[in-house]
Amino acid sequence: MRIETSGTMTYWVQVARSKRVRLGNAKVLTLGQAEDTARRVLVDPVAYEKEKHKAASLEDFIDEHYKPWATAHRKTATATLARLKASFGKKFYGQRLNEITLPALERWRTDRINSGTSTATVNRDLVALSAVLTKAVEWNALDEHPLRKLKPLKVTSKVVRFLSADEETRLRQALTRRDDALRQRRENGNAWRAERNLPLMPERGIYGDHLTPMTLLSINTGLRQGEVFTLRWADVDLDRRLLTVRAEVAKSGKLRIVNLNSEALRVLTTWKECAESTAGLVFPGPNRKPFVDVKKAWATLLKDAEIEDFRWHDLRHHFASKFVMTGGDLNTLRELLGHADIKMVLRYAHLSSEHKATAIERIAGGGA
Repeated sequence: MRIETSGTMTYWVQVARSKRVRLGNAKVLTLGQAEDTARRVLVDPVAYEKEKHKAASLEDFIDEHYKPWATAHRKTATATLARLKASFGKKFYGQRLNEITLPALERWRTDRINSGTSTATVNRDLVALSAVLTKAVEWNALDEHPLRKLKPLKVTSKVVRFLSADEETRLRQALTRRDDALRQRRENGNAWRAERNLPLMPERGIYGDHLTPMTLLSINTGLRQGEVFTLRWADVDLDRRLLTVRAEVAKSGKLRIVNLNSEALRVLTTWKECAESTAGLVFPGPNRKPFVDVKKAWATLLKDAEIEDFRWHDLRHHFASKFVMTGGDLNTLRELLGHADIKMVLRYAHLSSEHKATAIERIAGGGA
């Protein structure tokens, strides 16, 4: 029996010098049951593992097998695992892998669509589950992939959403109001703490917290949300006005250098002056780990700014749209956004029509 620091007690059996097999939680198995299971393992470890896999619930398979693999091999593991639990936890986590059928998944998809969930979101949920089931087949925990014949639903192309000049003004004003309120709350809290000789909360300068610098950095660089969350001070060169998106956090898997304009430089410089540490993340979350999301704060901010139908990812579209409308070329935009294919930025081409018309007019001749 192995006792974890958390107090969890688990039975294991040693089958070789460097191989152990987990038998189960001591709260579930009696000592006699653990001994009987250990004998079966020692007779044929391979057969036992295969039998155990096939009897596993979706939740057990994810926790014991898929999660360790995804954490080691997928940079989006945390977000993917959270998506799986949120989407399939209530309906499928308690079911055995071979009980998850195509008809059941089709009913689940229909119910999700009818409840108002977007087609694109449902497709992404199923892609995440399909990856789990693919590994289950590969690791002999499942005989057949139930999603193999399920085709993704067609998604209507969404119009590129970016902020109008008035919306951007309202967003910035809402950020300022939010920072003012947070600073005032911190000042009041520190006054109360000072009277009682308690440790004071750290100052944040002109920013109330991470949301304003994150937002302004995204507007001015087009970084993806995950790239902002995982940005480290070691990746930021304020003297040369550059930041590096490391290959392991980039969606393309390739290192990317991003130039900092004057506002992005000012934001990072100001934020760094008040940082508790410049040895780790630029925007450390709880327990100094990267944020998973800022949905609640973002939704409240948009409500205050009276802006509708605008996701955090649309800040990236906003950056791209402004870049093109102010004369930037599409190939440079492709490099800045980290796309391998120019097709990914063609959605912004129509925004440069006025700029192109002006450029063409410059070469007009003087006579017939």
